[in-house]
Amino acid sequence: MKKITQITLAALLAAPVTLGSLSLPASASAASATSAGQSQAVKGPVAQTPSVYTESAANYAQFLQAKYNIQLPKQLTKGDFIKAIAAILEADQAAPVTDEASDSEVKAPAFTDLNSNDSAYKAAVSLYNNGILSGTEVRANDKLSTYAAVFIAVKAAGFKELAYTYPETKTAKAIAKLGINPARVQGQAAQELAAAIDTGLIPESLYPALRKGGEASSDFANILLGRVLTSQGKYKNEIGRSGDADIYSKLYAAYRTADLIEAPELRTIVDQALRNDLVTGYNLKDSRFDSNFIDELTLTYGHDDIRHAVQLIGLLRSEGIDADVQFQPKTSAFIYLKEWGEPKETPDYKVTQIENGNYIAYAKEYDIQFEFNNTADKTRFNDIILKYAKKNSDDTSALIHASWWQPLYYSPTALAKYPVIANNKISLGNYYAQSFSLKENSKAIQEGFRKLAPDADISSYTFWVDQPFFNYLNGESE
Repeated sequence: MKKITQITLAALLAAPVTLGSLSLPASASAASATSAGQSQAVKGPVAQTPSVYTESAANYAQFLQAKYNIQLPKQLTKGDFIKAIAAILEADQAAPVTDEASDSEVKAPAFTDLNSNDSAYKAAVSLYNNGILSGTEVRANDKLSTYAAVFIAVKAAGFKELAYTYPETKTAKAIAKLGINPARVQGQAAQELAAAIDTGLIPESLYPALRKGGEASSDFANILLGRVLTSQGKYKNEIGRSGDADIYSKLYAAYRTADLIEAPELRTIVDQALRNDLVTGYNLKDSRFDSNFIDELTLTYGHDDIRHAVQLIGLLRSEGIDADVQFQPKTSAFIYLKEWGEPKETPDYKVTQIENGNYIAYAKEYDIQFEFNNTADKTRFNDIILKYAKKNSDDTSALIHASWWQPLYYSPTALAKYPVIANNKISLGNYYAQSFSLKENSKAIQEGFRKLAPDADISSYTFWVDQPFFNYLNGESE
């Protein structure tokens, strides 16, 4: 059994009973995932270390289908776009209710060309009540025009009030960037167009289509929908791309500003689970750092050393892999045995002594979530880690800094050579505690959690983990 330091003693997971007497090996702690089926998704063209990355229509289309089940037809109607916008806004009721729509639940608008049997009716009612559609003539069966799409999108994105602050000179200056005749749009429509340009809702790649006018393509609409998602805070939650020039600075900044997670009410529950030997450890995390990445392209990697994360990003870049990156603060809690000696506290490592003389230790760690460009890159990740970031001996000269005997990385969707384990999770508000276990141990852990906290939100699900960590859960030291 390989001996580890106090800080890397992150064996926090619900382990088999045979692990109870073991001194724990260097290993990662765990994050949340949602099990889903796998498909061969492709996020877009693979770029090896772009200095500037822009989401494409294909990226947005893939996200819309994965998260909202939205797939636009090639020949778009205005009704199709209205339904897509409503699906985005209604998914978590994030569309703000405006003053003029405060009685939206009481009375539906009397549309002149749409009745309750039409497929776009409910969506149109929702957008009307939220001040996104302003007239009672919807024209849902008309082909979607580029300008109609923009006028809907700018209000759905939350820029309506901003748009109407635009004086004529500011409006004209913004519209001039398109290179169109100023007389082409006037009044509030011109203000909305100007705001869409200035806020970046309309990227420069869409300027030619607006100069041309006419029907909006599905690519045009997907980009607008993606920009609406971004403006509403519903797109990916990330610190950047692995190929960004400033990604290392962002990693360090995220790590330095992360503190040990307290969550006292939740911690009281799971600390008792530790005292009861229900689990050997757990993680505390904050759901506000969830990445919202596409499951089939996502892997989560856990560690405690920020220099390791920086070198990991560099390793991926050197292997020609570019990915979205999200940093998630994490606190790992585990039993620190009194025979290991007097623990030394730091700002990132605290202990609480318990009744039997042992301690509960709380260590600052992190998870990094990657969303790869395609499933092939996600599959390659395993071979890269096994070659460059997993200890197999005391000689670490050919490995990146602070590599572990049992690295931890896992997928919410199936991957070849990845065994399946379980996550046992308790949530209170934004915070959640989780403990990983073998599948056969999960039921007993859930039942134990429910006895400790009958009113808490307790769940369990399976996911796919790297083989070395699975070996660790089975009591193996390497």
